[in-house]
Amino acid sequence: MVPDSPRNAFRRERRRMVRRQLRSRGIRDARVLAAMAWVPRERFVAPALQDEAYDDMPLRTSHGQTISQPYIVALMTAEARLTRHSRVLEIGTGTGYHTAVLANLALAVWSVERFAEMSQEAGARLADLGVTNVTLVVGDGAQGHAPEAPYQAIVVTAAVPAPPARLLNQLDLGGRLVIPVGDLATQDLMIYERTPAGYEATSAGPCRFVPLVSPAAFEER
Repeated sequence: MVPDSPRNAFRRERRRMVRRQLRSRGIRDARVLAAMAWVPRERFVAPALQDEAYDDMPLRTSHGQTISQPYIVALMTAEARLTRHSRVLEIGTGTGYHTAVLANLALAVWSVERFAEMSQEAGARLADLGVTNVTLVVGDGAQGHAPEAPYQAIVVTAAVPAPPARLLNQLDLGGRLVIPVGDLATQDLMIYERTPAGYEATSAGPCRFVPLVSPAAFEER
C-alpha cells in the first residue's frame, strides 16, 4: 500500500472539520463552507502545531495573539455576507488564515495588522497560496483604512470595549461590521449594519478574543 501523503491527510481533516464543526453548528452558506474546505489552515500555524490545525479550538501564534477556531472564522465570515463584488477590510491580519478565507469570497481585501513582522509573514503565506487580491497594511486597526473606504464588510479579529467610530464611518450603506465587543470576562460577537437611519446592532452570540492592540480603541470608550 502506498503511504498517504501529508497533503491528502490534511485535506481529509479539512473536510471532516467542515462536516463536524461547521455544518453541525448551523453554518449553511455554501460559499463559506467551500472556502473553509479549500484554505489549508495547517500552513498558517507553527510547524509544531500543524497536527492540531483542524482541532475545534484557537491556537497560539506570535506576539501573544491567536488564530481563531475554525467555527468562529466561518461564523464571522458568514455574518459578513460577502459577495464576489465585496470590498472588505479586515482588522488583525494575524497569520493570514482568515484573510485567505475572506479573499476567496470577496473582490478585494485590505488587512490591517499592528505587528509588522506578522504582516510580512502573513504576506509570504498568502503569496505561496497564490492569493493576489489582498493588500496588507501595518497600522492601528481601530483607525481602519480610510483611503479605500467605504467597505461592504469590516471584520475585526480582536475584542474592543465598543465599536470604534472610525470603523463604523468606513462602512458602505448596507455594509456590516462584524466585531467582538466586551472585556476579558464577557464578549459578544456583534454585527453593526449601516442603514439610512443609522446602525442596526445584533448579536451572534458569546465569543472570546484577545484584546485589540490599539490605544485608540480604548480611548473612545
